[in-house]
Amino acid sequence: MVNVPTINDILELTEAFEGQPIAILSDKCVKVRNRNARCTRCVDACPVPEVLVVDHNEVKIDHHTCSLCGACTTVCPVGALMPLHPDDQELAEDIVAATTSAHTTVIACARMAARHIADPDRFAEVPCLGRIEESLLVDIAAHDQADITLVDGDCSTCRYRLTDLTTSSMVASCNELLDAWGSNVHIQRTSAFPDAVLPDERHRAFDRRRRRAFTDAKDSAKDAALKTAAKQLRLEQEKKSLKDRLKVSGGKLPQFEPTRHHKVLDALDRMGSPEKDTISTRLWGRVEIDANTCNACGMCAVFCPTGALKKVKSPTSKGLMLEFTCSDCVQCDLCSDACFKRCLTVSKEIQTSELMDFEPRIIAIDTETNHSVPSSFLA
Repeated sequence: MVNVPTINDILELTEAFEGQPIAILSDKCVKVRNRNARCTRCVDACPVPEVLVVDHNEVKIDHHTCSLCGACTTVCPVGALMPLHPDDQELAEDIVAATTSAHTTVIACARMAARHIADPDRFAEVPCLGRIEESLLVDIAAHDQADITLVDGDCSTCRYRLTDLTTSSMVASCNELLDAWGSNVHIQRTSAFPDAVLPDERHRAFDRRRRRAFTDAKDSAKDAALKTAAKQLRLEQEKKSLKDRLKVSGGKLPQFEPTRHHKVLDALDRMGSPEKDTISTRLWGRVEIDANTCNACGMCAVFCPTGALKKVKSPTSKGLMLEFTCSDCVQCDLCSDACFKRCLTVSKEIQTSELMDFEPRIIAIDTETNHSVPSSFLA
C-alpha cells in the first residue's frame, strides 16, 4: 500500500495562509528525493526567469514575482507543486457550473475573459491555459460532453507566452488519449469564443459576482480553519529533518499516490475499452531493464516515488525480482536517474492493455553480482 506523508502535506498547504498561490510539497520533488534527478520541468515551464528554483534539496518560489499562470503545477509529474487559488476541485466545480445546456464546455484565459466578449456564466476562467491538465479535461469528456473549447487568444504578445508549448502539449496528450479510447470528444484550442457562450438577454453577470462573493467567503473560512492547526503542525514538522522525512524504510523512501493520474484512469475506464494497442503519453511510462547489465542493487525501487517499481521476494537466493505497475508510473525518470549501471530506461510508448490491467509485470534479474552503490546516489 502506498504511504502518504499526511502531516507534511498538510503542513505545506498552510502556506495558503500567507496568500501564496502554490503549495510546495517538497518531499515529493524528485530532485529533493535524489540530487541526481535530471527533472527540470517546472523550471522550464515557468514564464518568469528565476521565480522558481530547485536546488540544495529545496523548492523555492518567489511568490511576489510569480505570474500565477499555474503551468509549473501541471507539468510536475509527481505533484510537488499544488495550485491553491483555485485548487483542482474548485476549478472542476467552476467548469461544471459553466457548462451550457448544449453540453459545451469552454475554458478561457483571463486575458480573453477581460475583453467581455462572452457571457461569464457560460465559461470557466483561468489565469492561463497552462493551468489546465489532463485529469480535468478527460474527466469532462468521460461525461459525454459534445465539445470542449479552450480560448486563449494570441500568446505571442502575452506575459504568459512561454506557457504556449505547455498548453499545446497538454491538448495533444488529451486528444491522444480520447482518440485511443474511441471518444467522439475532441479538445480544440482557439482564439475566439464559440457562439454557445456569447451573451444574450439572460446575461447574469451580477449573479455570477454574487456567487463569487459567497465563494470568497467560503475560502476565507477554510483558510481560517487551516491556520488554527498550522502552529501545531509546524511544531511537529520542525522535529524532523529532511533526512528523517525521507528516511529509507522497508527498502524504499516514503511514497504517495499519483492522484491526478488515477483520476485520468478512472475517466478512461468509464469510457470503456481502448481501441488502440499503444499510445505515446507524457503521463505514464514503461520501464525496461537490461538484465545483462543490471547488478541488482535495487536503487530504482528504493527511489520510485509512487511504488510503480517494487522489490518482491525472489524464489531464488540470488538476483533481484521487481514488480512494475504501469498505472502507477508517472514518467518522472527518477528510477533511470538513480540507476548506477544506467541499464534502466523509461519509455513514453506504452501498451494500453498493460496500463489498464492493474496487475504488475514481473522483472527478474538473475545475477549473483551485487556491487555497492556510491553514497552520492543516496538522497
